[in-house]
Amino acid sequence: MAPSTQFEVSQPPTDVVGTVVFAPNSNKLLVPSWDKSVYLYEVGDSAEDAKLVNSYEYRAPILDACFGADDNEAFTAGLDREVTRIDLSTGEKTTLSKHSEPVRCVVYSPEHRLLISASWDGTLHIHNLAAPDQSPVTVALPGKPHAMAASPSKLVVAMTARLVHIYDLPSIATALSNSSSEAAAASIQPWQQRESSLKFLTRAVACMPNDAGYATSSIEGRVAVEWFEDTAESQARKYAFKCHRQTAPEEEGGGDIVYPVNALTFHPVYGTFASGGGDGTVALWDAEAKRRMRQYQKFPDSVAALGFSRDGKYLAICVCAGFETGMENYDGKGKTKLFLRELGETEAKGKGAK
Repeated sequence: MAPSTQFEVSQPPTDVVGTVVFAPNSNKLLVPSWDKSVYLYEVGDSAEDAKLVNSYEYRAPILDACFGADDNEAFTAGLDREVTRIDLSTGEKTTLSKHSEPVRCVVYSPEHRLLISASWDGTLHIHNLAAPDQSPVTVALPGKPHAMAASPSKLVVAMTARLVHIYDLPSIATALSNSSSEAAAASIQPWQQRESSLKFLTRAVACMPNDAGYATSSIEGRVAVEWFEDTAESQARKYAFKCHRQTAPEEEGGGDIVYPVNALTFHPVYGTFASGGGDGTVALWDAEAKRRMRQYQKFPDSVAALGFSRDGKYLAICVCAGFETGMENYDGKGKTKLFLRELGETEAKGKGAK
């Protein structure tokens, strides 16, 4: 069995990073940053063989990015309030829509050819990429979105005031293909409306690869695991747990030092998931068995973003200065580091996995 190895990638972004995402068909890695650039890396046959292929400049910090229909198409969302398509091979950018406030999240559904952006203006823009001439549909949200993720059939939007809306993607695709933008906007309603299991602000959400449910994390060192199926039996399975906490020294009164859980990502093969926190650690969890499988060594700064490659062989870990210290003059420049972990064959395999 190949042992796991970990390397620091050279030429990381120069400022804070909020997400890292691998391509659907290759080991290309997309990293958007507050330094107004999106970075494209390529991982070779080992974690050590990772290099910066290109970087793309924008007018404002980029908060989120995702790949599109292939490994040369990507979409970005940022403080310039725009949702942009970028051809990674040519660098050509196309603005798809403009929100009235910064765009926090963007996700692409390959199953339904939908691109969905969530903005701090309290709206979703839903783009039907199967009909590029069709205007994006605007869906109003009851709160400011902070995290969003898609599974093969569901879209999960986590907002302020502990609101979670779950949308059914096949229903949205049908609405967009059968009616005008205005009629579609009126017909698109949440499939479920939930209250978060976590008492404090949601930092991250990730969907299970088997389309069964999702995990959310909060600023208060907790993770919740929930299932989509709205039956008493299914809802009874949901649970939450404390993590990314450290014991305070006795001379400081003891107790827990609580850190935000900034990042969540599910393993595409085994369905286990990784969490990353302000305490500078990454942990692997077995969602079915409700147990921590392992915790990796402490990183030099807050873990800001995590992403597994399509085959689960690599875990990208981005660390940068966080706000946990309460510093008044925040400066993350030059403190961002990007690590690649090459997992051992069964490193992410849970006890419950077949």
